[in-house]
Amino acid sequence: MSKPLPLSAFERLPPVHHVEHVDGLASAIDLVAARARPSHRFLRYGWFAAALAAYGGAARTLVVTRESSPVAALPLVRLHARLPGMFTVAGSYWPFRSFPVSEDADPAAIAALLAGVAREGYGFRMGPVYDDDPALALLRAAAAASGWTAMPRDVAESFVLDIAAQQAEGAWPRNSTLKKNRFHEKHLAAHGALDWRFVSGDDWNEASFAALAAVEDASWIADRTDGSDAKFTAHGHGAFWRAAALDRPIAEMMWAALLEVDGKPAAFSFDLNAGALKYAIANSYDPAFAKHSPGKLLYYRNLVRGIDDGIARVDWGAGDSGYKRTIGAAPGPMIRDWLFVRPGPASWVARMLRGRWAGSGQAQQGADASS
Repeated sequence: MSKPLPLSAFERLPPVHHVEHVDGLASAIDLVAARARPSHRFLRYGWFAAALAAYGGAARTLVVTRESSPVAALPLVRLHARLPGMFTVAGSYWPFRSFPVSEDADPAAIAALLAGVAREGYGFRMGPVYDDDPALALLRAAAAASGWTAMPRDVAESFVLDIAAQQAEGAWPRNSTLKKNRFHEKHLAAHGALDWRFVSGDDWNEASFAALAAVEDASWIADRTDGSDAKFTAHGHGAFWRAAALDRPIAEMMWAALLEVDGKPAAFSFDLNAGALKYAIANSYDPAFAKHSPGKLLYYRNLVRGIDDGIARVDWGAGDSGYKRTIGAAPGPMIRDWLFVRPGPASWVARMLRGRWAGSGQAQQGADASS
Protein backbone atom coordinates (compact mmCIF):
# COMPACT_ATOMS: atom_id res chain seq x y z
CA MET A 1 0.00 0.00 0.00
CA SER A 2 1.46 3.37 -1.08
CA LYS A 3 2.13 6.08 1.45
CA PRO A 4 -0.52 8.89 1.47
CA LEU A 5 0.65 12.18 0.04
CA PRO A 6 1.06 15.05 2.52
CA LEU A 7 -1.39 17.94 2.37
CA SER A 8 1.43 20.18 1.14
CA ALA A 9 1.41 18.21 -2.10
CA PHE A 10 -2.03 19.52 -2.97
CA GLU A 11 -2.81 22.99 -4.33
CA ARG A 12 -6.12 24.69 -3.68
CA LEU A 13 -7.32 26.05 -7.00
CA PRO A 14 -9.00 29.47 -7.05
CA PRO A 15 -12.79 29.44 -7.44
CA VAL A 16 -14.10 29.65 -10.98
CA HIS A 17 -16.29 32.66 -11.81
CA HIS A 18 -18.76 32.56 -14.65
CA VAL A 19 -20.73 35.48 -16.12
CA GLU A 20 -24.21 34.91 -17.46
CA HIS A 21 -25.78 37.56 -19.73
CA VAL A 22 -29.56 37.65 -19.26
CA ASP A 23 -32.05 39.63 -21.33
CA GLY A 24 -34.28 41.45 -18.86
CA LEU A 25 -34.01 41.21 -15.09
CA ALA A 26 -32.53 37.94 -13.85
CA SER A 27 -34.31 36.10 -11.05
CA ALA A 28 -30.86 35.60 -9.47
CA ILE A 29 -30.99 39.25 -8.35
CA ASP A 30 -33.05 38.18 -5.32
CA LEU A 31 -30.61 35.39 -4.46
CA VAL A 32 -27.71 37.85 -4.41
CA ALA A 33 -29.67 40.53 -2.55
CA ALA A 34 -30.50 38.05 0.21
CA ARG A 35 -26.76 37.53 0.76
CA ALA A 36 -25.81 41.21 0.49
CA ARG A 37 -24.96 43.59 3.31
CA PRO A 38 -28.20 44.25 5.27
CA SER A 39 -28.11 47.91 4.18
CA HIS A 40 -28.34 46.78 0.53
CA ARG A 41 -30.92 44.00 0.69
CA PHE A 42 -33.61 46.22 -0.78
CA LEU A 43 -31.80 45.94 -4.14
CA ARG A 44 -34.15 43.19 -5.21
CA TYR A 45 -35.75 42.15 -8.49
CA GLY A 46 -38.84 44.14 -7.50
CA TRP A 47 -36.75 47.27 -6.92
CA PHE A 48 -35.29 47.22 -10.42
CA ALA A 49 -38.59 46.15 -11.98
CA ALA A 50 -40.31 49.13 -10.34
CA ALA A 51 -37.69 51.47 -11.82
CA LEU A 52 -38.15 50.06 -15.30
CA ALA A 53 -41.93 50.30 -14.97
CA ALA A 54 -41.77 53.92 -13.79
CA TYR A 55 -38.90 55.30 -15.85
CA GLY A 56 -38.71 53.01 -18.87
CA GLY A 57 -35.82 51.15 -20.42
CA ALA A 58 -34.99 47.57 -21.29
CA ALA A 59 -32.64 45.83 -18.91
CA ARG A 60 -29.89 43.33 -19.45
CA THR A 61 -28.50 41.64 -16.35
CA LEU A 62 -25.00 40.30 -15.84
CA VAL A 63 -24.91 37.60 -13.16
CA VAL A 64 -21.60 36.41 -11.73
CA THR A 65 -21.60 32.93 -10.25
CA ARG A 66 -18.84 31.37 -8.17
CA GLU A 67 -18.94 27.58 -8.18
CA SER A 68 -22.55 27.84 -9.43
CA SER A 69 -23.59 30.23 -6.64
CA PRO A 70 -24.58 33.80 -7.70
CA VAL A 71 -22.44 36.46 -5.98
CA ALA A 72 -23.19 39.60 -8.03
CA ALA A 73 -26.03 40.79 -10.25
CA LEU A 74 -25.69 43.94 -12.36
CA PRO A 75 -28.87 45.15 -14.14
CA LEU A 76 -27.99 47.63 -16.89
CA VAL A 77 -30.03 49.86 -19.19
CA ARG A 78 -28.87 52.06 -22.07
CA LEU A 79 -27.39 55.33 -20.85
CA HIS A 80 -28.41 57.44 -23.86
CA ALA A 81 -29.48 56.81 -27.43
CA ARG A 82 -26.58 58.97 -28.66
CA LEU A 83 -24.05 56.91 -26.66
CA PRO A 84 -24.30 53.38 -28.02
CA GLY A 85 -22.37 50.92 -25.96
CA MET A 86 -22.68 52.93 -22.74
CA PHE A 87 -25.00 51.77 -19.97
CA THR A 88 -26.20 52.86 -16.56
CA VAL A 89 -27.07 50.80 -13.52
CA ALA A 90 -30.84 50.44 -13.36
CA GLY A 91 -32.80 51.44 -10.28
CA SER A 92 -33.93 54.48 -8.33
CA TYR A 93 -32.10 57.66 -7.35
CA TRP A 94 -33.20 57.17 -3.71
CA PRO A 95 -31.49 56.29 -1.49
CA PHE A 96 -28.77 55.48 -4.07
CA ARG A 97 -28.25 53.58 -7.31
CA SER A 98 -26.13 50.47 -6.90
CA PHE A 99 -26.43 46.71 -7.47
CA PRO A 100 -26.35 43.72 -5.13
CA VAL A 101 -23.17 41.82 -4.32
CA SER A 102 -22.95 39.07 -1.72
CA GLU A 103 -21.03 39.90 1.43
CA ASP A 104 -18.41 37.30 0.53
CA ALA A 105 -17.90 38.51 -3.06
CA ASP A 106 -14.23 39.11 -3.90
CA PRO A 107 -12.36 41.24 -6.46
CA ALA A 108 -12.07 38.25 -8.80
CA ALA A 109 -15.86 38.13 -9.08
CA ILE A 110 -16.03 41.81 -10.03
CA ALA A 111 -13.11 41.42 -12.44
CA ALA A 112 -15.20 38.78 -14.20
CA LEU A 113 -18.15 41.18 -14.14
CA LEU A 114 -16.12 43.93 -15.83
CA ALA A 115 -14.99 41.46 -18.48
CA GLY A 116 -18.65 40.70 -19.09
CA VAL A 117 -19.51 44.40 -19.39
CA ALA A 118 -16.68 44.80 -21.93
CA ARG A 119 -18.41 42.22 -24.11
CA GLU A 120 -21.62 44.27 -23.96
CA GLY A 121 -20.18 47.71 -24.72
CA TYR A 122 -17.76 50.42 -23.63
CA GLY A 123 -18.74 50.91 -20.01
CA PHE A 124 -21.38 52.12 -17.60
CA ARG A 125 -22.40 54.79 -15.12
CA MET A 126 -23.02 53.97 -11.49
CA GLY A 127 -24.52 56.46 -9.10
CA PRO A 128 -25.35 58.43 -7.19
CA VAL A 129 -23.65 56.09 -4.74
CA TYR A 130 -21.88 56.43 -1.41
CA ASP A 131 -18.10 56.24 -1.13
CA ASP A 132 -18.40 53.25 1.22
CA ASP A 133 -20.68 51.24 -1.08
CA PRO A 134 -19.44 47.61 -1.15
CA ALA A 135 -20.02 47.15 -4.89
CA LEU A 136 -18.19 50.40 -5.60
CA ALA A 137 -15.16 49.37 -3.53
CA LEU A 138 -14.88 46.09 -5.44
CA LEU A 139 -15.40 47.83 -8.78
CA ARG A 140 -12.67 50.38 -8.12
CA ALA A 141 -10.20 47.66 -7.15
CA ALA A 142 -11.05 45.52 -10.16
CA ALA A 143 -10.92 48.51 -12.51
CA ALA A 144 -7.49 49.55 -11.27
CA ALA A 145 -6.17 45.99 -11.69
CA SER A 146 -7.53 45.52 -15.22
CA GLY A 147 -6.86 48.90 -16.81
CA TRP A 148 -10.40 50.28 -16.74
CA THR A 149 -10.84 54.02 -16.33
CA ALA A 150 -12.89 54.97 -13.24
CA MET A 151 -14.02 58.61 -13.11
CA PRO A 152 -15.99 60.18 -10.25
CA ARG A 153 -17.94 63.40 -10.04
CA ASP A 154 -19.16 64.85 -6.76
CA VAL A 155 -22.87 64.90 -6.05
CA ALA A 156 -23.15 65.93 -2.39
CA GLU A 157 -22.06 65.27 1.16
CA SER A 158 -24.30 62.96 3.14
CA PHE A 159 -25.40 63.33 6.76
CA VAL A 160 -25.66 60.51 9.25
CA LEU A 161 -27.26 60.39 12.68
CA ASP A 162 -25.53 57.85 14.90
CA ILE A 163 -28.24 57.19 17.47
CA ALA A 164 -26.12 54.70 19.39
CA ALA A 165 -23.34 57.28 19.79
CA GLN A 166 -25.82 59.96 20.84
CA GLN A 167 -27.31 57.68 23.49
CA ALA A 168 -23.85 56.80 24.78
CA GLU A 169 -23.46 60.48 25.70
CA GLY A 170 -26.78 60.62 27.56
CA ALA A 171 -30.52 60.34 27.05
CA TRP A 172 -31.55 60.91 23.43
CA PRO A 173 -33.78 62.57 22.45
CA ARG A 174 -33.25 64.91 25.37
CA ASN A 175 -36.08 65.33 27.82
CA SER A 176 -36.03 69.08 27.14
CA THR A 177 -36.62 68.40 23.44
CA LEU A 178 -39.53 66.09 24.14
CA LYS A 179 -41.02 68.65 26.52
CA LYS A 180 -40.87 71.36 23.83
CA ASN A 181 -42.45 68.96 21.37
CA ARG A 182 -45.35 68.23 23.73
CA PHE A 183 -45.90 71.99 24.05
CA HIS A 184 -46.13 72.37 20.27
CA GLU A 185 -48.35 69.30 19.96
CA LYS A 186 -50.78 70.83 22.46
CA HIS A 187 -51.10 73.98 20.37
CA LEU A 188 -51.23 72.04 17.11
CA ALA A 189 -54.23 70.18 18.50
CA ALA A 190 -56.14 73.46 18.46
CA HIS A 191 -56.50 72.86 14.69
CA GLY A 192 -58.27 69.54 15.28
CA ALA A 193 -57.78 65.98 16.50
CA LEU A 194 -54.25 64.69 15.95
CA ASP A 195 -53.73 61.21 14.53
CA TRP A 196 -50.13 59.90 14.54
CA ARG A 197 -49.64 56.61 12.74
CA PHE A 198 -47.11 54.48 10.89
CA VAL A 199 -47.39 52.76 7.52
CA SER A 200 -45.44 49.67 6.45
CA GLY A 201 -45.86 46.22 4.92
CA ASP A 202 -49.52 45.38 4.29
CA ASP A 203 -50.52 48.97 5.15
CA TRP A 204 -49.27 50.16 1.75
CA ASN A 205 -52.31 50.75 -0.43
CA GLU A 206 -53.59 53.52 -2.66
CA ALA A 207 -55.08 55.40 0.29
CA SER A 208 -51.70 55.45 2.06
CA PHE A 209 -49.87 56.73 -1.01
CA ALA A 210 -52.62 59.28 -1.67
CA ALA A 211 -52.20 60.69 1.86
CA LEU A 212 -48.49 61.26 1.29
CA ALA A 213 -49.16 62.79 -2.12
CA ALA A 214 -51.75 65.14 -0.59
CA VAL A 215 -49.11 66.53 1.77
CA GLU A 216 -46.70 67.07 -1.12
CA ASP A 217 -49.40 68.81 -3.17
CA ALA A 218 -49.92 71.24 -0.30
CA SER A 219 -46.21 71.74 0.43
CA TRP A 220 -43.47 74.03 -0.85
CA ILE A 221 -42.62 71.43 -3.51
CA ALA A 222 -45.80 72.22 -5.40
CA ASP A 223 -45.56 75.94 -4.64
CA ARG A 224 -41.91 76.59 -5.57
CA THR A 225 -41.03 73.85 -8.09
CA ASP A 226 -42.58 72.06 -11.04
CA GLY A 227 -43.35 69.15 -8.70
CA SER A 228 -41.31 66.60 -10.65
CA ASP A 229 -39.21 65.79 -7.59
CA ALA A 230 -42.21 64.89 -5.43
CA LYS A 231 -41.96 61.29 -4.32
CA PHE A 232 -45.60 60.20 -4.32
CA THR A 233 -47.59 62.32 -6.77
CA ALA A 234 -48.62 61.12 -10.21
CA HIS A 235 -46.39 63.72 -11.89
CA GLY A 236 -43.51 62.93 -9.52
CA HIS A 237 -42.12 59.53 -8.55
CA GLY A 238 -45.34 58.01 -7.28
CA ALA A 239 -45.36 55.26 -9.91
CA PHE A 240 -42.01 53.95 -8.70
CA TRP A 241 -42.89 53.65 -5.03
CA ARG A 242 -46.28 52.11 -5.76
CA ALA A 243 -44.60 49.48 -7.94
CA ALA A 244 -41.83 48.85 -5.39
CA ALA A 245 -44.41 48.17 -2.68
CA LEU A 246 -45.69 45.20 -4.71
CA ASP A 247 -42.58 43.31 -3.61
CA ARG A 248 -43.42 42.12 -0.10
CA PRO A 249 -39.89 42.30 1.41
CA ILE A 250 -39.46 45.83 0.03
CA ALA A 251 -42.90 46.84 1.32
CA GLU A 252 -41.81 45.67 4.77
CA MET A 253 -38.77 47.96 4.55
CA MET A 254 -40.77 50.95 3.29
CA TRP A 255 -41.81 52.98 6.31
CA ALA A 256 -43.83 56.16 6.70
CA ALA A 257 -44.80 58.21 9.72
CA LEU A 258 -47.98 60.17 9.02
CA LEU A 259 -49.70 62.96 10.92
CA GLU A 260 -53.32 63.84 10.18
CA VAL A 261 -55.02 66.87 11.70
CA ASP A 262 -58.78 66.55 11.91
CA GLY A 263 -58.63 63.82 9.26
CA LYS A 264 -56.46 65.83 6.85
CA PRO A 265 -52.90 64.67 6.03
CA ALA A 266 -50.58 67.32 7.49
CA ALA A 267 -47.06 65.86 7.51
CA PHE A 268 -45.11 62.73 6.72
CA SER A 269 -41.66 61.21 7.00
CA PHE A 270 -40.81 58.43 4.57
CA ASP A 271 -37.94 56.01 5.12
CA LEU A 272 -36.48 52.73 4.01
CA ASN A 273 -35.55 50.56 7.02
CA ALA A 274 -32.66 48.21 6.21
CA GLY A 275 -31.78 46.28 9.33
CA ALA A 276 -30.49 48.69 11.97
CA LEU A 277 -30.13 51.46 9.36
CA LYS A 278 -32.90 53.88 8.41
CA TYR A 279 -32.63 55.74 5.11
CA ALA A 280 -34.54 59.00 5.52
CA ILE A 281 -35.74 59.53 1.96
CA ALA A 282 -38.40 62.24 2.12
CA ASN A 283 -40.37 64.37 4.53
CA SER A 284 -42.87 67.14 3.97
CA TYR A 285 -45.64 69.10 5.68
CA ASP A 286 -48.61 71.32 4.93
CA PRO A 287 -47.52 74.94 5.50
CA ALA A 288 -50.96 75.70 6.95
CA PHE A 289 -49.64 74.12 10.17
CA ALA A 290 -46.06 75.41 9.90
CA LYS A 291 -46.31 77.60 13.03
CA HIS A 292 -46.28 74.50 15.20
CA SER A 293 -43.51 72.58 13.35
CA PRO A 294 -45.51 69.48 12.43
CA GLY A 295 -42.61 68.01 10.44
CA LYS A 296 -40.24 68.26 13.38
CA LEU A 297 -42.79 66.80 15.78
CA LEU A 298 -43.39 63.90 13.44
CA TYR A 299 -39.81 62.95 12.74
CA TYR A 300 -38.95 62.96 16.45
CA ARG A 301 -41.85 60.57 17.03
CA ASN A 302 -40.58 58.55 14.09
CA LEU A 303 -37.06 58.36 15.52
CA VAL A 304 -38.30 57.32 18.96
CA ARG A 305 -40.30 54.53 17.31
CA GLY A 306 -37.23 53.60 15.28
CA ILE A 307 -35.17 53.24 18.45
CA ASP A 308 -37.82 50.90 19.85
CA ASP A 309 -37.57 48.86 16.63
CA GLY A 310 -33.77 48.56 16.80
CA ILE A 311 -32.71 51.40 14.50
CA ALA A 312 -29.17 52.53 15.44
CA ARG A 313 -28.26 54.86 12.55
CA VAL A 314 -30.17 57.21 10.28
CA ASP A 315 -28.84 58.10 6.87
CA TRP A 316 -30.30 61.53 6.12
CA GLY A 317 -28.90 61.68 2.60
CA ALA A 318 -27.88 65.10 1.31
CA GLY A 319 -29.22 68.63 1.41
CA ASP A 320 -30.92 70.73 4.12
CA SER A 321 -27.96 70.34 6.48
CA GLY A 322 -29.32 72.88 8.99
CA TYR A 323 -32.11 70.84 10.56
CA LYS A 324 -30.10 67.64 10.20
CA ARG A 325 -27.21 69.08 12.20
CA THR A 326 -29.68 70.39 14.77
CA ILE A 327 -31.04 66.92 15.37
CA GLY A 328 -27.50 65.57 15.80
CA ALA A 329 -26.48 64.39 12.34
CA ALA A 330 -22.84 64.70 11.25
CA PRO A 331 -21.24 64.63 7.80
CA GLY A 332 -21.04 61.12 6.38
CA PRO A 333 -19.62 59.58 3.20
CA MET A 334 -19.55 61.60 -0.01
CA ILE A 335 -22.10 60.74 -2.65
CA ARG A 336 -20.71 60.56 -6.18
CA ASP A 337 -21.48 59.48 -9.72
CA TRP A 338 -18.97 57.16 -11.40
CA LEU A 339 -18.15 56.28 -14.98
CA PHE A 340 -16.35 52.97 -15.61
CA VAL A 341 -14.90 52.69 -19.13
CA ARG A 342 -13.13 49.67 -20.59
CA PRO A 343 -9.47 49.82 -21.68
CA GLY A 344 -8.58 50.98 -25.17
CA PRO A 345 -9.77 53.92 -27.29
CA ALA A 346 -12.92 54.36 -25.17
CA SER A 347 -10.81 54.96 -22.06
CA TRP A 348 -8.62 57.42 -23.95
CA VAL A 349 -11.69 59.44 -24.95
CA ALA A 350 -13.09 59.24 -21.42
CA ARG A 351 -9.88 60.58 -19.91
CA MET A 352 -9.93 63.48 -22.37
CA LEU A 353 -13.40 64.37 -21.02
CA ARG A 354 -12.53 63.76 -17.36
CA GLY A 355 -12.56 67.46 -16.46
CA ARG A 356 -15.92 68.09 -18.12
CA TRP A 357 -17.44 65.09 -16.32
CA ALA A 358 -16.06 66.14 -12.92
CA GLY A 359 -17.18 69.74 -13.48
CA SER A 360 -20.77 68.66 -14.14
CA GLY A 361 -21.13 67.47 -10.53
CA GLN A 362 -22.84 69.41 -7.77
CA ALA A 363 -21.31 71.36 -4.90
CA GLN A 364 -20.60 69.39 -1.74
CA GLN A 365 -22.77 71.66 0.36
CA GLY A 366 -26.42 72.42 -0.26
CA ALA A 367 -27.12 69.96 -3.05
CA ASP A 368 -30.34 68.03 -2.51
CA ALA A 369 -29.27 64.74 -4.03
CA SER A 370 -30.98 61.98 -2.15
CA SER A 371 -33.56 63.20 0.31
